[in-house]
Amino acid sequence: MIDTAALRSIVAEAGRIAQCLYPGAGKLALECWDKTGGSPVSEADIAVDRFLKRELGRLLPAAGWLSEETADDPARLQRDLIWLVDPIDGTRDFIRGRSGWAVSVALISAGRPLIAMLDAPARGEFWHAVAGQGAWRNDVPLKASSRADLPGARVPAEVLMKEDRMLATVDKPNSIALRIAMVAADEADLVATLRWGYEWDIAAAALIAREAGAAVSDAHGNTLAYNKRDPRAFGLLVSAPAIHGSAVRHLEGRARSLSGT
Repeated sequence: MIDTAALRSIVAEAGRIAQCLYPGAGKLALECWDKTGGSPVSEADIAVDRFLKRELGRLLPAAGWLSEETADDPARLQRDLIWLVDPIDGTRDFIRGRSGWAVSVALISAGRPLIAMLDAPARGEFWHAVAGQGAWRNDVPLKASSRADLPGARVPAEVLMKEDRMLATVDKPNSIALRIAMVAADEADLVATLRWGYEWDIAAAALIAREAGAAVSDAHGNTLAYNKRDPRAFGLLVSAPAIHGSAVRHLEGRARSLSGT
């Protein structure tokens, strides 16, 4: 079994590296640029990625690697174990000096998350989960939302589409991982996306939510799998278990239209 204390130390150090470069902590000039497709990246994303690749490789040499900021190596498909990493999830908030970002690390075994950690140092939050053992924020056990009705469900969003106005908005961090974690902490009842997204964005937070008792699926209600040849899934739906089916049905038409399935 992996040394979880050592893993936690590595993830916390990655968070410290990011925090040292964080504009909200006084960094005056952060080097940033746009990747292909227009999404932003910064020197902090690259520094954290390099640190984690080195240290996690030392911690578990047998594991493969898939990260947002590293060129994909198909050799990972031959590994039973793989690290799934987003060095800074929520880069837009990071660049703007806002607190809605986190370092996201998950260890995947046979296509399923085994261990997950999120470090959000600008918020003073460290989240972790182990499959079958529960989830915690700052070492306090988490219990997900138990909401029973979809109308009025809390959603991290700035605005709602007309079809969704029976929901209630709450604060929305840029990090999708932190939005998912809000369901785990009973600070939101539902997080849903209707677009193609990458495994590294959701793997750690999805395990945290599931271990806290939330229901987790893609936008169609299907089980998520990881370390696929194409590391994407269409949409995400994380919610209180009692409203998951209603949420799938509510989004069904849009999900089919946008995904082409």
